[in-house]
Amino acid sequence: MKFLSRFEDPNNRLLGPTLNGLQTWGLWKPKWKHKLFHLLAFIVVIMEYIELWIIRSNLELALRNFSFTMLCTVSVFKATTFVLWQKPWAEIIEYVTGLEKNQISKKDKKTNAIIAEYTKYSRRVTYFYWGLVAVTVFIVILRPLFSFMGISNRTLIRNGSVPYPEIISSWMPFNRTRGTGYWFTAIVHVLFCFYGGGVVAMFDSNVMVLMSFFVGQLKLLSWNCSRLFGDGEGISYKAALRRIKECHQHHVDLVKYVVFSSLKACIGYLFFLIYLFLFRFSAILNSLLSPVMFLYVIICSLMFCASAVQLTTVMFS
Repeated sequence: MKFLSRFEDPNNRLLGPTLNGLQTWGLWKPKWKHKLFHLLAFIVVIMEYIELWIIRSNLELALRNFSFTMLCTVSVFKATTFVLWQKPWAEIIEYVTGLEKNQISKKDKKTNAIIAEYTKYSRRVTYFYWGLVAVTVFIVILRPLFSFMGISNRTLIRNGSVPYPEIISSWMPFNRTRGTGYWFTAIVHVLFCFYGGGVVAMFDSNVMVLMSFFVGQLKLLSWNCSRLFGDGEGISYKAALRRIKECHQHHVDLVKYVVFSSLKACIGYLFFLIYLFLFRFSAILNSLLSPVMFLYVIICSLMFCASAVQLTTVMFS
């Protein structure tokens, strides 16, 4: 499709769309205006927490707003970590780009086939995920409009019995329920929804593409190891030694940039982090994703508790 082809980058065959997306949302090589927007998004999240504190006595309303506040927190946290940790992210991206260019330049059919396979898979996952997030963002933005379309709700809103429906519940230093204050708040929230959705889509798709890259490279490493001593034909000692060195260096680099997920699955996430801390296991990608994933664990735990309270309240009301 012509529309999707504009995201491609000949210098970054695998990461072209994700890098373009990250740069558009101010995560990759951000300019001062992007950093200012990140700061404003952080302030909006602080206002959401202030609103939660104000309505803490209304448990039902607080729990309803809690889920959206947690989602916004994750979005801002992802943006903050990506902007602050540009150097290690750049190291990973340069490694991926350089390794693929070197492998493609050898013009090996099997190597090119494996690279093309995981690149095609990455494109499908990326564009599908972007579309899913875009639909979600539009639903969130249009949700107040759907509420206003109900005849009973519309009557109550017009006579002032209930305030106008909001996209996000956040504190403002002015009356946000009527007039100019409401429309200003609505515009801010619409922009923040696009910002948060874009950050989540670009960050997550970038990570998924990198994961598919490492899976493909492990498959390629396995293939190269299987032909260390030739494919049935004779091979010289120097050629075999060179292949062994290349496979060893390939494996060392993969371990450096990503840690095996099987270890994480076996000993649990928290103990895995303790293990990394005690033994100084350096894996660049893991060090970048661990804080975000740890925040996910905390937020998911809180969300389960909030959902349980809401369900119990509905059942016994």
